[in-house]
Parts: sequence; structure tokens; C-alpha cells
Amino acid sequence: MHVLFADSVDESGLAPLRAAGHTVTVDPSLSVEDLAAHVVGVDVLVVRSTKVTADVVEAADRLAMVVRAGAGTDTIDVSAAAANGVYVCNVPGRNAVAVAELTMALLLAIDRRIVDGATDLRAGQWNKSEYKKADGVAGKTMGIIGLGAIGRAVARRAVGFDLRVIGLHRQGRSAEAEAELATIGVELVATQDELLARADIVSVHVPGGDQTDQLVDATFLAAMKPDAILLNTSRGSTLDGDALLHALNTTGLRAGLDVYPNEPSGGTGDFVSELASHPRVVGSHHVGASTDQAQRSVAAGTVEVIEAFARGEIINCVNMEHQQVGAALITVRHRDEVGVLAQVFEILRQAGINVQQMRNEVFRGGRAAVAIIGVDPCPTDAVLDRLSAVPEILGLECVVWTDG
Repeated sequence: MHVLFADSVDESGLAPLRAAGHTVTVDPSLSVEDLAAHVVGVDVLVVRSTKVTADVVEAADRLAMVVRAGAGTDTIDVSAAAANGVYVCNVPGRNAVAVAELTMALLLAIDRRIVDGATDLRAGQWNKSEYKKADGVAGKTMGIIGLGAIGRAVARRAVGFDLRVIGLHRQGRSAEAEAELATIGVELVATQDELLARADIVSVHVPGGDQTDQLVDATFLAAMKPDAILLNTSRGSTLDGDALLHALNTTGLRAGLDVYPNEPSGGTGDFVSELASHPRVVGSHHVGASTDQAQRSVAAGTVEVIEAFARGEIINCVNMEHQQVGAALITVRHRDEVGVLAQVFEILRQAGINVQQMRNEVFRGGRAAVAIIGVDPCPTDAVLDRLSAVPEILGLECVVWTDG
């Protein structure tokens, strides 16, 4: 395979791909404007911050997978990839510790006024009388919005600083995550309003996308305590910049930000931002995941995804339909012999029945197998009779999911 890394990567972790005979190209200079011209002949595209648009997907002739070297996939046109049969996979949790560390660093820098103090020292000013004034964080309440891998990593560190941690109760959270939150000691509350009203510190750790766009808006900020601290190391799109500026200017709110609504897309450049330069903001340069430890871990996770793909396995895929689709589910137990499934598919094709999902697994010993096939529309009794008449079919069941 030809694997193109369109962003910088810790190259020490790429040896397994090269050793396996894959062609590996690393070109972090590629921009969204010229990426489309470089995906021809590429089987796997790996990106971190570079956007993958529909034009890039359409321009590719062999592209089978896009890997986001991180958790969020909002910079990738996932729908366009799905429409073209391209897997979109991510590497969740590998940079959680790095982002959590920066979150706590921003909190402590705000409370102890580290940036202002260091600036004065570098200017030759000694002002102990001013900078000895600090609240301290022990005993305060941190509300975490988004209790994924990063949010839980922040919670573990917050508890170590004697903070009380609260989060939102959410249906569908995995049993493992619920158990981890209980072990950490996170109290789960019913509503966001309750969390915001109780929290002295609010830390945001949500993915980008329509559901979180401008999550931190005027209503959100008005629900917070007027002297609270807001931390955001997730996505700039989660912030309503004007609303946050108004809150900073009219209340005692302070903010620690690693991301901004209008931040530059490149690694360097001019950045004129009222928000980033506000005296009540401590900011960093969207570097939450940018530690050497995190980059090595993300590179290793990315290689694992690609190696699995080369073995015929798909892990961490975000654009496959995992729910049962189709009008009916046909289970076919059959001899594990050449051409059996070809006969099944031909009978379905002749009946105008589309196969929407399918998996085939072999029984121990390799003499028989079972195919589970999601189809639409429902097969008629006549079609099922034709399938059952195939000599190599050992048994057949059909479950109707809809009225078809």
C-alpha cells in the first residue's frame, strides 16, 4: 500500500509500515488546496489538522481509508468518504494525557497569574505584593463538559488537586466509562444548567461538529458563576467569541484557552484576536496534544489502525453503519466451499434484492460457515425456497425487520 502522511508525524513509529513493504510518504507541507493533487495512487491518507474535503476524496483513484491521527474527525468530510466507500478511522484517547496536562496548566496559570508575573520578571519588575494574591483551587468544584477519554483524564488530575469534580449524566455511556468515573469520584448531575451553576471551574472537552458548534454561547456563560474560570482545550468552534468577550468584559469570568474561533490553520502566521489578547485570558497556541509523548503514542495508534487494515480488519471506524439496516436478515448456514455464496448472491440479484450488510464466519474445523446477510426488500417465500434448494446450504432462517 501507499500511505501518505499529510501532516507531521513522529517518524520513529513508522518503521513497522516500511518493514512490511508499504510505501510511506510524509509531507507535512501539503495544504488543503494542493492535497487533491497528491492523493492519486494513495491507498491510505493520514491527517492531523489538514482538512480532507469532498474534492480530495473525489480526486483519489485508490483511496480506501482516511485516518485522523487524533480523536476528532470534524476536519474530514465523513459523508463524502462514506459515499465513495472510503473508511474514516481515528485514534481516540492517545493524546488524552497531554491535553489534560495542558488543561491543568491553564487552570493553575490563571489562579496564580503565572503569565503576568513571568512577563513582569522578564521586564525587570519585582512585584511580590501583587502576585502573592491568589485564590487556590483546592476544595473548589470543577464541572467537566464531555467525559470522554480526555475529560476523564482531566478528572483524574483534578481530583489530585483536591477539586470536587462533577459531570453530566448521559444515556449510552459505556459500562467501562461509568465504572472509571465512579472510581475517580466524579458526581454526575442531570442537567448542564445544574453543572454550570455549581462549578467554580468549567472545562470543555467535546468534539467538533454541528451538535457542539457555539456550545459556549451567551446562555451558557450566563448560567455560570460570575467569577468562574472557563477552560477550553477542545475546539474553537465550540466558542461564541463575541459572547465570551462580553462576559469577560462585564463579569469576573476568567478563561484559559488553547483554541479560538478564528485561529490560523497553519503552524505560524499573524493572529489578531481580541479574545486571545484579552487580559483575563491565558492562552496557548492549540498545542494541547503536542507533546513528544502524545505524538509518539498517536503515531503508534495510527500505525495500529493501518496494520489492522492491511490484515483485513477495520478498527476505530466512524462512518460505517453499525445499526441493523435493511428490511430483513437472512442467516445462511452452508458448506465452506467455493461458489456457495456466489449462488446465494445470484439468486438475490435475480430477485432484485440488495445486500446491504454481510458477514461470513467459518466454524471450527473449516467444513461449514454461516453468512449473515442484511437485505432490502424482504425476500418472498419463493426466493427463500430457491435459496434453501441450494445443495450446499445446511439451513436458512429469515427475520423480517420492517414491513419491507
